[in-house]
Amino acid sequence: MSTKKKFFAAPLFLTGVLFSLAVFAQEPAPPAETPAQPAAPAEASAQPAGNLASQYTEKGADTCIKCHDEESEFPVFSIFKTKHAQKADKRTPFAGLQCEACHGPGVEHAKKVPEGQKQAPIIKYGANSAVSPEKQNKYCLDCHQGNNRIGWKASTHESSNLACASCHKIHAPRDAVLAKVTQPEVCYSCHKKERADFFKPSTHPVRAGLMTCSECHNPHGTNTTALLAKPTLNQTCYTCHAEKRGPFLWEHAPVAEDCTTCHTPHGSVHRPLLTKNAPLLCQQCHSPAGHPAVARTGAALPGGGAGPSGFLLAGSCANCHSQVHGSNHPSGSKLMR
Repeated sequence: MSTKKKFFAAPLFLTGVLFSLAVFAQEPAPPAETPAQPAAPAEASAQPAGNLASQYTEKGADTCIKCHDEESEFPVFSIFKTKHAQKADKRTPFAGLQCEACHGPGVEHAKKVPEGQKQAPIIKYGANSAVSPEKQNKYCLDCHQGNNRIGWKASTHESSNLACASCHKIHAPRDAVLAKVTQPEVCYSCHKKERADFFKPSTHPVRAGLMTCSECHNPHGTNTTALLAKPTLNQTCYTCHAEKRGPFLWEHAPVAEDCTTCHTPHGSVHRPLLTKNAPLLCQQCHSPAGHPAVARTGAALPGGGAGPSGFLLAGSCANCHSQVHGSNHPSGSKLMR
């Protein structure tokens, strides 16, 4: 039996060997070895990056201060006293490209030019710059885009082509627009009417340095009218005048609706910041019919022909209705207590 198995296995083994040899013969011969080509230089593999890097100076700010010292037309030493020049803080420009992080590549600008010729331009900031406010602001928004500046896009100031550097002085150790005493002067450079209002007899204490424009307004943009810092006008006022917020048992409707119905926020010739003197202010809403003191004459006011008290005339409606913003007294329906 084993002799028969060996007889049939031998032809099968030979067939498999012959098939393998035929397949091997059909495979193409490997190509002849060619001499190794020299490797491409590293610069060629990173050509774009190399070109971009070559546009920046090797020493950064050290290159700039060779010309921009304290005696030059554009001194820059003061920036080293600001947060932007803190190299240890990875969020600042000086942790990376330093001056060129904001002013762009400076190799061409740093080259010496023949006398009488101008240096190659770099990005200059401010209202007098040839660079568009949109491009100026792009460099600022690369870092300063969140938090209070999230509403900058399509805001009033952005739509008016206002550059960040029109208000902010980046190289100054103390930015005037960030200081309580000096901020209003920065705003007044555009807002002339508001400047005049703050010189009226009754104003908020802005000129005294006790209050800033940004306590009520957000210059970087909001969804409210007049760039208010809070969602509504009244909420903005209540941040300081919390006692007027209520709720009251007896409310005065204009107080809950809009503070500017009676008050003007920037300045008035009537105290306290009223749009008109009482009773003219009160009579815009309250009909004079039936009130005993409407005419404000000697005959109509208490005191008769002898003449009314000067204190009564000065107080007008508020002499009796003293709780004009609302009352919690059980008998205060007329806002008299």
